Amino acid sequence: MRAKEIRDLTDNEAQQKESDIAEELFRLRFRQSTGQLENPMQVRKLRRDLARIKTIRHEQSRRATGE
Repeated sequence: MRAKEIRDLTDNEAQQKESDIAEELFRLRFRQSTGQLENPMQVRKLRRDLARIKTIRHEQSRRATGE
């Protein structure tokens, strides 16, 4: 997911996307630990997407409070 796509989301949509990605990341890590994960690069991609969403949401909240 690109930063522009995340910035175009509403706050509620971004929050939902963040929780969805966190849940999916949990499932992938569980499958990885049991040896059932076919593509380990998915974990890396989701980690980066989650960090990107959190960063942009933090930027937006700081901008909204005027800091």
